[in-house]
Amino acid sequence: MNRMNFLKNSFVASGALVAGSSLAGFAANEEHNSASISAAKTFNLDYAPHQGMFGNNAGNSFLDQIQYMYDQGFRAIEDNGFLGRSIEEQTKIGNLLAKLGMRMGVFVVDGGDNWKTSLTTGKKEFKDKFIDTCKRSVEAAKRCDAKWLTVVPGFYERKLPYGNQFANVIDAMRAGAEIFEPHGLVMVLETLSDTPELFLQQTHETYAVCKAVQSPACKILYDIYHMQKTEGQLIVNMDRCWDEIAYIQIGDNPGRNEPTTGEINYKNLFKHIYNKGYKGVMGMEHGNSKSGKDGELLVIQAYRECDNFLS
Repeated sequence: MNRMNFLKNSFVASGALVAGSSLAGFAANEEHNSASISAAKTFNLDYAPHQGMFGNNAGNSFLDQIQYMYDQGFRAIEDNGFLGRSIEEQTKIGNLLAKLGMRMGVFVVDGGDNWKTSLTTGKKEFKDKFIDTCKRSVEAAKRCDAKWLTVVPGFYERKLPYGNQFANVIDAMRAGAEIFEPHGLVMVLETLSDTPELFLQQTHETYAVCKAVQSPACKILYDIYHMQKTEGQLIVNMDRCWDEIAYIQIGDNPGRNEPTTGEINYKNLFKHIYNKGYKGVMGMEHGNSKSGKDGELLVIQAYRECDNFLS
């Protein structure tokens, strides 16, 4: 599942643009129902589900789903398409999160240019549009007390040398940082694996951008799924760039589903992240490996299993 399809699939549940080892036999065991999984027990790390992940158990309403997430012990959510929601809907989500004491994870600063050649060109039209979207994002962030905002600087401009493209991206990111920094907001640049046309594809590249921008408002979004595909050595590469990583997302590979369904040793990885003192949100930007209510319970159980790294 690539990022664009992931966003489209998650979008279906709300009508607004929104980013979504096999435990066979768990769902069939009556003692492992949603009540026993939850019991208000929180996790060691702050995992953040998204809309639609628990829709079969919680119902179609996103607000009901947020309440269900809370009941299962989650204390954060992600909503990639939050910026595209109505002000009324944004406000309702923010109010519920505040009531429950939950954190808002990332939403995407998306002006429509993330998935094409844009900021690398240095053209004024793209930079102006990016700046305008950043300003709109500040207002949206206030409604849900968000701190982190996903930024994707788009595709390569194949007509320009790499150095010029790099400079153009730096210029745009500095402009964005100037908008976000006074508000305590952090744009987190996401390194992706969806297509070789993307300008940022490996962590060291994004690290270099952040070092060049030199702002606390410009950091790295480290997506474990994408980085397992493009560079591997997850712990080594995270440690190399740790001082610029402000946000982390999760997804097993292959399949981009919950931990325990692919090749990544998430229990060990979560322990490493915890021991480094990470206090941020861990976005669950993946699908469910199994459908229906039972599949949703498997997701919760997978996180309970991988989060049990202190015993």
